[in-house]
Amino acid sequence: MERVTTPEIDYAALFAATPSPYVVLGPDLVIVDVNRAYLEATGRTRGDLVGQYVFDAFPENPADPDADGVPNLKASLHRVLAQREPDTMALQKYDIPVAGRPSAFEERWWSPINTPVFGPDGGVAWIIVRVEDVTDFVRSRRLRQGPEAGDRGAEAELYARAQELQRLNEELRQANARERQVALTLQEAMLYSPDLPREGIAVRYLPATGTLNVCGDWYDVTDISAGEIPTGDAPTSRFAAAVGDVVGHGLGAAAVMGMMRSALTAAMRATDSPSRALQILGLYANSVEGALATTAVKVMIDTTTHLITYSSAGHLPPILVHADGSSDVLDQATDPPLATRSEHMPRREAKLPYTPGDALVLYTDGLIERRGEDIDAGIARLTDALSRYARLDPERLADALLARLGVSSGARDDIALVVIRL
Repeated sequence: MERVTTPEIDYAALFAATPSPYVVLGPDLVIVDVNRAYLEATGRTRGDLVGQYVFDAFPENPADPDADGVPNLKASLHRVLAQREPDTMALQKYDIPVAGRPSAFEERWWSPINTPVFGPDGGVAWIIVRVEDVTDFVRSRRLRQGPEAGDRGAEAELYARAQELQRLNEELRQANARERQVALTLQEAMLYSPDLPREGIAVRYLPATGTLNVCGDWYDVTDISAGEIPTGDAPTSRFAAAVGDVVGHGLGAAAVMGMMRSALTAAMRATDSPSRALQILGLYANSVEGALATTAVKVMIDTTTHLITYSSAGHLPPILVHADGSSDVLDQATDPPLATRSEHMPRREAKLPYTPGDALVLYTDGLIERRGEDIDAGIARLTDALSRYARLDPERLADALLARLGVSSGARDDIALVVIRL
């Protein structure tokens, strides 16, 4: 069979030939590129624009006391940088200087869309500004209105509608921002772990990028037996760690997350068995609306015997990485998610020895899952990253993993991450 190959695409040529006007800005709002359509729409050359601060290249029209194109565009671009999402602007009257006549301005009407482009570190590297010049449309409507409506009748109507839409959009953005802040404050309070100051542990929680930015992921670290005296009269130290994920998004999922997390912490304090703790949590989940198909993994670390005991309710497997970069996937005790069994059944549990200096990593799916990709590919990508950074301290290792996997600034889903240096 003849092999079909995809020809290499010249994206620079595509950008240059795109019929809609485009300008590319850096995060400092300096123009880094423009296409031919944009040059034609503005009557400029590349030399006029590239390297210029966009509002130096296109300042406010001083002869128009009602001009607000500059502040409106500036606010939109800063929203793109802050919220990392496209921003569609209402119809804008934004006059531009006449080429060769700096003191003269030409009436222009635009329909802009500003879109972030992300760099390798997950930050906004550029903003693509697509504008459609709708000046001819506005003028044609003005002519169709006739002299009885006045020369500015159509213009006033369009502008009033555009400004009302812009005002309503801004009110909606502010309402969403307030709701998001409430949700994140609630989630931060529910993720509080009093035992977290234990040395050698780093945790990260990154909310999903988009809408309310709150989901049902959680982490927990719990001291469960400090001070017990085992055979041999040597004090033992055991602590537990967990991550979990409630299905769904928004405040409802966050509330269920808080209940599941608290119940699992309480169960683990009452038993020294991760599988038994998940079994108890499963019974509780059956009575909590919204807890169906919650996943969780619980590990207990005994620092005296250097043994990890673990159990999983349908969750992604923790990974134990050794100093030489090799790793073990803790996937030998996985049962179905919570509240999915019709009958009450015991859950599996497994044990794995570790060597002091190893690192144990627990995480939720937002760290590794990518649309259209098998989950095994994501786990392989994580283990590869761990092999590269195995010797880093927990804080640096956590940051390195997020950067290597391209989610330092968040992903489509929440990310909960726990890194433990054993």
